[in-house]
Amino acid sequence: MTAVSTTGHGMSARLDAPAQGALGVSLLAAGALFIAAPVLALLARALFDGSGEFVGFGNFSAYFAAPALTDSAVRSLRLSAIAAAITVALAYGYAYGLTLTQMRHKTFFRAAALLPLLAPSLLMAISLVYLFGHQGLLKDWLGRPIYGELGIVVGSVLWTFPHALLILIASLSAIDARLVEAARTMGASPWDVFRTVMLPASRYGVAMAFAVVFVLVITDFGVPKVIGGQANVLATDLYKQVVGLQNFAMGAVVGAVLLAPAIGAFFIERHLRRRQASAFGARAVPYMPEPWALRDRLFWGYCALVSALLVGVLAMAVYASFVRLWPYDLSLSLRNYDFDQMDGGGWITFWNSLRLSFGTALAGTVLAFLTAWFVVKPRRFGALRDAVNLLATVPLAVPGLALGLGYIMFFNAPSNPLSGLYATMTILVVCTVVHFFSVAHLTLVTALSQLDREFEFVAESLGVPFWQTLARVHLPVVLPALLEVAGYFFVNAMTTVSAVVFLYAPHTQLASVAVLNMDDAGDIAPAAAMAVLIFVTAALVRLGFMAVERWALTRTNRWRLR
Repeated sequence: MTAVSTTGHGMSARLDAPAQGALGVSLLAAGALFIAAPVLALLARALFDGSGEFVGFGNFSAYFAAPALTDSAVRSLRLSAIAAAITVALAYGYAYGLTLTQMRHKTFFRAAALLPLLAPSLLMAISLVYLFGHQGLLKDWLGRPIYGELGIVVGSVLWTFPHALLILIASLSAIDARLVEAARTMGASPWDVFRTVMLPASRYGVAMAFAVVFVLVITDFGVPKVIGGQANVLATDLYKQVVGLQNFAMGAVVGAVLLAPAIGAFFIERHLRRRQASAFGARAVPYMPEPWALRDRLFWGYCALVSALLVGVLAMAVYASFVRLWPYDLSLSLRNYDFDQMDGGGWITFWNSLRLSFGTALAGTVLAFLTAWFVVKPRRFGALRDAVNLLATVPLAVPGLALGLGYIMFFNAPSNPLSGLYATMTILVVCTVVHFFSVAHLTLVTALSQLDREFEFVAESLGVPFWQTLARVHLPVVLPALLEVAGYFFVNAMTTVSAVVFLYAPHTQLASVAVLNMDDAGDIAPAAAMAVLIFVTAALVRLGFMAVERWALTRTNRWRLR
């Protein structure tokens, strides 16, 4: 019996190379079809006019000759840089308090700062309207309504704050304690230690956070659409060209222009990430701060103020969603949650979002795991693995609006045999998976890279086929990371607007798009209610994933505790 079993395993192991090669080719074909082809279709469409005649770069010349459009591009760059600078400055102090002090209530402060990740960017903008708009609760504080460039900057800072915070926490956590001790031994004051050791050590993290926030702001559609007023930016220009004017050629031009800063920031961020990784060597010792009452109290006060602002803005939206008629009747009711009586599409949009989110979480997690496994584990197919890895990281540099428009250009073409996917829930799931795929892929690549190759060597020596090693070793060990990725896909699918705003049909309209449509129709309170519902749903599901993740960590990673 043992001999037969071993022979069977040996025969199966001999099929490893063809099976792995087929998996790699399939992943490469899927990447080319659903990632590269839509982006190339977008760029190609920018070279044709509305009648389909090839005009080369004529559309780009017309774009840059229009003062209003060039003003939007300049405004986008300027406001994105301002918002990124403010966000990084605020997040740096917050991250310093969480990592380099012994202040109390760190868990609460961290959780409060990450709350905006669970809400669409539209929610922050709607809250600002209720606070500082024409009928805002605090409208007199600013001396004028918040609409315009000020609103775009403030709203962008609020919703991108947790993104910068996570990067800076990772950067400040990697400070080498040996450098701090050396500076103190030489008589450096606390300020000198910060100026000469901690700040230089975290410079790559600061630059990475700036690049990430810059891209998030310049490609965001929700905040400028709700609170931008007459201050047009690239994202709103693209939306107006496609939805308002039905000018797909000029929309493709704006999408191509939007790609340029995003791609540039993407490569800068990748370069800085490599520099940050090399700065913390194998012999480095993580710095553990000592208690210092004055410093700890000051940072506690700072974090309390920032977290109160973030939670307060979110709480304003929750409160406004229950107000019967703002600002004339402030009594509370559930009438704003009667979505079937509103213009946004009704409760069906919420159930569509749940379908999209669960479908994205399932499909995205499976594909991200297979892609990461193929990139990390096989010892063959070096060029093929590099090509798959390159395609898997491309979506990180493609704005959601540009990706969604590229899907229209590619999948709505009559000559495309896959045109039947257009206006279905399937195309929404595919586009959403692609939009958020890179982060999931890189997360699982990191998790799988931590597993020693001895597992594969032993399995090969015993003639065990690779899929059994994958199922019995790789999958259980990285299960916590898989659950983290699934939660990431779910939350982002619930909150996304830009990637799907061009792709939905009347029967596949989503809750996040319903928020946008209700705001356009003047139903701001129901829009706030739908945004709050999205936030609560994402929070509850994320807590569920965290509970399962903790259970999986204790069951499958107990060996790490030795």
